[in-house]
Amino acid sequence: MSVPVLGVGCPMWANRAWVGRYLPSDTPSGRELEPYSQVCNAVEGNTTFYAEPTAAAVARWRAATPEDFRFAFKLPRQITHDRRLRDTKEPLRVFLDRMEPLGERLGPFMIQLPAAFGPDDLSVLASFLDGLPAGFEWAVEVRHAAFHAGGSAERPLNDLLHQHRANRVMFDSRPVFDGPRETAEEIDAWEKKPRLPVRAVATAGQPIVRFIGRTAAEANPPYWAPWVDRVVRWIEDGRRPTVFLHTPDNAVAPALCRMFHAEVAARTAIAPLPPAPAVAAQQALG
Repeated sequence: MSVPVLGVGCPMWANRAWVGRYLPSDTPSGRELEPYSQVCNAVEGNTTFYAEPTAAAVARWRAATPEDFRFAFKLPRQITHDRRLRDTKEPLRVFLDRMEPLGERLGPFMIQLPAAFGPDDLSVLASFLDGLPAGFEWAVEVRHAAFHAGGSAERPLNDLLHQHRANRVMFDSRPVFDGPRETAEEIDAWEKKPRLPVRAVATAGQPIVRFIGRTAAEANPPYWAPWVDRVVRWIEDGRRPTVFLHTPDNAVAPALCRMFHAEVAARTAIAPLPPAPAVAAQQALG
């Protein structure tokens, strides 16, 4: 019987503020992924939203990570925002062909939809999900307020995702809006992050949570305590959840990942994270 896995990760793998703190001090620029994969076992692939990677980059990513590492890449904005899931067969095929060499390292692809994509567009989402190729996992992030209010708009969305075995990406930005607005990053997060009710709904086997925390690491555990409860239940139900932890500047995000993982590991048997790289601030990684 396989050991349950909890994925934890950051919104990127390259942040020079981590070098010497969470990654070895001699980590070259552009080579952060390998040591990052010793700190966290997953990452949000935001770069693919803006540009398709080269085949060489995909090969490097595979070579730099262990087999149990997972990438959750966003679909290109051409598909989700420019075409709004319409007439996307060819660009989707090209994108998936490029990413397929990552093989087992591919977690769910994230279909992040614009805030204007609302209940009237559900038939478009249904057609898109109907046409997705087999062999990949999928996760849908919606930002229209009606999909976060329960009732007549949200139920059909969740039913649709259940039907297609597509995961729902859950978003929790409460700490940002409860926290201070003192730094430029905190002000930017307060102005730009979606401010939506939290909807903790697992519609398939690999639920994804995106937690946007406070700058101060110690301020976040009270906010994520309900997520620890929920993640433990998902794992005990046989699901493989992934939790991505952000902060306005992401300076302590790797530490938050390991703190969250440790809280879940204290309550249920999950695969351990890899030993973190030996760096000066090792104690901060738990």
